[in-house]
Amino acid sequence: MIQDLRGANACDADGCDRALTEPQLVFETDAGRREAYECPCGAVTITVARPESSR
Repeated sequence: MIQDLRGANACDADGCDRALTEPQLVFETDAGRREAYECPCGAVTITVARPESSR
Protein backbone atom coordinates (compact mmCIF):
# COMPACT_ATOMS: atom_id res chain seq x y z
CA MET A 1 0.00 0.00 0.00
CA ILE A 2 2.79 2.44 0.79
CA GLN A 3 4.22 1.83 -2.66
CA ASP A 4 0.87 2.94 -4.09
CA LEU A 5 1.39 6.48 -2.78
CA ARG A 6 4.70 7.10 -4.51
CA GLY A 7 4.03 9.02 -7.70
CA ALA A 8 0.57 7.53 -8.15
CA ASN A 9 -1.41 9.65 -5.71
CA ALA A 10 -1.38 13.36 -5.43
CA CYS A 11 -1.23 15.60 -2.40
CA ASP A 12 -4.76 16.11 -1.15
CA ALA A 13 -4.26 19.54 0.40
CA ASP A 14 -6.74 22.15 -0.82
CA GLY A 15 -5.71 23.41 -4.25
CA CYS A 16 -2.73 21.07 -4.61
CA ASP A 17 -2.39 18.06 -6.89
CA ARG A 18 1.37 17.41 -6.83
CA ALA A 19 2.47 13.76 -6.86
CA LEU A 20 3.95 12.25 -3.70
CA THR A 21 7.52 11.08 -4.32
CA GLU A 22 10.11 9.62 -1.97
CA PRO A 23 9.45 9.91 1.78
CA GLN A 24 11.51 12.43 3.72
CA LEU A 25 11.32 10.39 6.92
CA VAL A 26 11.12 6.63 7.43
CA PHE A 27 10.76 5.00 10.84
CA GLU A 28 10.59 1.22 11.32
CA THR A 29 9.82 -0.78 14.43
CA ASP A 30 8.54 -4.29 15.09
CA ALA A 31 5.05 -2.75 15.00
CA GLY A 32 5.42 -1.49 11.44
CA ARG A 33 6.80 1.17 9.12
CA ARG A 34 5.93 4.86 9.09
CA GLU A 35 6.76 7.17 6.19
CA ALA A 36 6.35 10.93 6.02
CA TYR A 37 5.99 12.70 2.69
CA GLU A 38 6.28 16.50 2.56
CA CYS A 39 4.78 18.27 -0.43
CA PRO A 40 6.32 21.53 -1.70
CA CYS A 41 2.99 23.18 -0.72
CA GLY A 42 3.81 22.38 2.94
CA ALA A 43 1.30 19.57 3.51
CA VAL A 44 2.58 16.36 5.13
CA THR A 45 1.21 12.86 4.55
CA ILE A 46 2.03 10.07 7.02
CA THR A 47 1.59 6.40 6.17
CA VAL A 48 1.58 3.51 8.62
CA ALA A 49 1.95 -0.11 7.51
CA ARG A 50 1.99 -3.21 9.68
CA PRO A 51 4.43 -5.99 8.86
CA GLU A 52 2.98 -8.75 6.66
CA SER A 53 3.41 -11.22 9.52
CA SER A 54 0.99 -9.33 11.79
CA ARG A 55 -1.89 -9.14 9.30
